[in-house]
Amino acid sequence: MKFLIATILTALLSFIAGIFIPLWWFFAVVALLVALLVHQRAGKAFFAGFLGLFILWFVLIFWMDNGNDGVLSAKIASLLPLGGSKWMLIIVTAVIGGLVAGFAALSGSYLRSPGTKK
Repeated sequence: MKFLIATILTALLSFIAGIFIPLWWFFAVVALLVALLVHQRAGKAFFAGFLGLFILWFVLIFWMDNGNDGVLSAKIASLLPLGGSKWMLIIVTAVIGGLVAGFAALSGSYLRSPGTKK
């Protein structure tokens, strides 16, 4: 249950922060704060942050891509070594965002953990 809550909170708060805060990387701060508030083991925190932002960015990129009939993504995909596939561009972009949020959530989980006992 904590995993689902952390995933939804990461996606929802990242979306809201993206509207009001003009910094593209601020979703990492959101993922770190969610991991601090919803304590989980490190692996689950990483995956919750990754999955929350991966789904958010995938949906947002797909929505924007359909808004311009895929013209921009096709041109960018032809510049990168993706074989001109706009779907690969969307997936790679969502994976990069997911990794950043996942590592931020992992950091938040480690900040919350009590550390090693002697």
